[in-house]
Amino acid sequence: QVQVVESGGGLVQAGGSLRLSCTASGSIFSINRMGWYRQAPGKQRELVAVITYDGSTDYADSVKGRFTISRDNAKNTAYLQMNSLKPEDTAVYYCYFIILGHNYWGQGTQVTVSS
Repeated sequence: QVQVVESGGGLVQAGGSLRLSCTASGSIFSINRMGWYRQAPGKQRELVAVITYDGSTDYADSVKGRFTISRDNAKNTAYLQMNSLKPEDTAVYYCYFIILGHNYWGQGTQVTVSS
């Protein structure tokens, strides 16, 4: 069994910053990649950022230069540093881990950016 717990969402003014954390626990042998999706009301879920176990990263065009994903392999934890937040970043953010070919999801955390 693998559990994924995320934290760090909240309400922030435009231009502000937040950091999300996501930790996997349980029967973890090999994490292939981890990342975040987000879903805004009335919109499809979109990939925000992803990081592989060896540190390669990729970002949605809309967040490049503002968001940074990182990971601590020893802690089975991923982080998403979000700077220069915009109202359009408002969404529920879901982290995920791919472990031995299986996807495991966090519970989601709300990020709200006020203008």
